Amino acid sequence: MEVEGLRGAYGALFAEIEGAGAFRGAVGEELSAEQLLAHLVANDELLINATEAVLAGSPYAYYELDTIHRPQLDELARQYGGLDGLTSRLRTTSGQLCGLTERLLDKTDALVQTRVREAPRLDIDEALPWGRALDIHRRVHLPAHTDDLRALHTPAAG
Repeated sequence: MEVEGLRGAYGALFAEIEGAGAFRGAVGEELSAEQLLAHLVANDELLINATEAVLAGSPYAYYELDTIHRPQLDELARQYGGLDGLTSRLRTTSGQLCGLTERLLDKTDALVQTRVREAPRLDIDEALPWGRALDIHRRVHLPAHTDDLRALHTPAAG
């Protein structure tokens, strides 16, 4: 698992959050910016728990389901105080995850039952080496949600 690549993927995400002004509201089935950040915070916490279990040598299953309901995401957004609070919390959780990932070393091959359902992007339900699961998070999950946030930016006035 390339920790610097993971940090870079989070860096691109934070640049999108902070660099392009306001976000428009969600349309149709898409998530709002707050809901996306709440999803990422919740997912980071799941990834942290799984990584801690791998480091401890404990069996663990990682389930990141797209079926988390909007009211749950809205409650997380409320709990953390909206975009600013969610961004701060995501900085904390991403830092924790990157720090734990640095410690994995020879444990990246530990198998973790992994279930990720974010159609159409990801559909995984199998035991994966934990380093591979984290790499999928880095290469697919974070960039996809960075793109989602980019699509939610309001056009600059001009």
